[in-house]
Amino acid sequence: MTTFVDRVELHVAAGSGGHGCASVHREKFKPLGGPDGGNGGRGGDVILVVDQSVTTLLDYHHSPHRKATNGKPGEGGNRSGKDGQDLILPVPNGTVVLDKAGNVLADLVGHGTAYVAAQGGRGGLGNAALASARRKAPGFALLGVPGDMQDIVLELKTVADVALVGYPSAGKSSLIAAMSAARPKIADYPFTTLVPNLGVVTAGETVYTIADVPGLIPGASQGKGLGLEFLRHVERCSVLVHVLDTATLESDRDPVSDLDLIEAELKQYGGLGDRPRIVLLNKIDVPDGKDLAEMVRPDLQARGYRVFEASAVAHIGLKELSYALADLVAKARAAKPQEEATRIVIRPKAVDDAGFTVVREEDGLFRVRGEKPERWVRQTDFSNDEAVGYLADRLNRLGVEDELMKAGARTGDGVAIGPEENAVVFDWEPTVMAGAEMLGRRGEDHRFEAPRPAVTRRREKQAERDEAEREYDDFEPF
Repeated sequence: MTTFVDRVELHVAAGSGGHGCASVHREKFKPLGGPDGGNGGRGGDVILVVDQSVTTLLDYHHSPHRKATNGKPGEGGNRSGKDGQDLILPVPNGTVVLDKAGNVLADLVGHGTAYVAAQGGRGGLGNAALASARRKAPGFALLGVPGDMQDIVLELKTVADVALVGYPSAGKSSLIAAMSAARPKIADYPFTTLVPNLGVVTAGETVYTIADVPGLIPGASQGKGLGLEFLRHVERCSVLVHVLDTATLESDRDPVSDLDLIEAELKQYGGLGDRPRIVLLNKIDVPDGKDLAEMVRPDLQARGYRVFEASAVAHIGLKELSYALADLVAKARAAKPQEEATRIVIRPKAVDDAGFTVVREEDGLFRVRGEKPERWVRQTDFSNDEAVGYLADRLNRLGVEDELMKAGARTGDGVAIGPEENAVVFDWEPTVMAGAEMLGRRGEDHRFEAPRPAVTRRREKQAERDEAEREYDDFEPF
């Protein structure tokens, strides 16, 4: 049965926003009290939060689909809908968030560090919020926006100061057990350790964590054995310790060749060339092991390595090793620049980004893509002509109609807004003010106003058209 998981694919879905409400205030002697539809509630976010009590991604291995709650719709009487509840997903310290293509989205280090994996949908505006001096009685409201749906990959990279690397059965787990309070599984056969083990070591005033990396054998960086699954746990370590077995029963192995092979795998994996190294000749409690350690020590020192001899079983040489590691860890911490606990990759938009694109496809269809146009389409109730006209005005003021003309669109050409799997398609009818000539002064109810002379009404209507041509947007709520 699986008990440790350090890589999972997670499917997260944020909550959708609640719909806005189209309502008119009514009471005795006030049949036209004005719009009072409330806004819809925001959908809940899906948030990854580092929790020190969590050490594995096992829960998400068994339950990879997670969803936050939706926002509630608005109601009459200016009552806004309740926001959806955020879904908090605890992850281990050192979790890296990637997209399906392998791009890093966030690197979560430090207790309490949070990352929003899926953003909840915005609640739709009620007709009270859509009312303005020109649009006094909107007969429509905006729909809530669906929440984000993301497929992400979580990778756990152990956060430790020292990494023990070496062949299986070199004694790495025994060293952790002897130097700390950790009690990993120990046996004398290869691949005893199937998960990284962590231990806390105190040497003088320095307290540091030490981890073993299981399964490193020749070819590990290409996927042989277990090494490829756990090499990522070396990346965050400040110091590497080569644990070399001086009492191996395999005749074709010796400490120097083991060191060369493991170094070749680390080099092939990449990114570890700047880590300080220490060589530990382990199992010197065995007579032949002590003799072999004395033989290879000069060769290793000639290569520039600091060499220590120890026995995890007999507790020989562990104190000197622990203090040497504490000194290297302290130097690494002092040299490390101060930075925020988490690293989130931000990809800003270009300064000349218009917010949308218009592309003519092979079949002659013009496709409009962009965050704003696609969101506005999702917010529109297409059963309401007034809401459709409001969408047309917003698209025109954004510049979509001008770009369609530049792209060669003509009356009657097909235009799609959104991706292929979820697009709104319509036949294009260019107008001076999209929708305005067809539907007139949307949302205006003359019963709210006293009668005025015809000439006054004509002047006001002309002034309104002039204002509409200059105005960028009636109401940009977001």
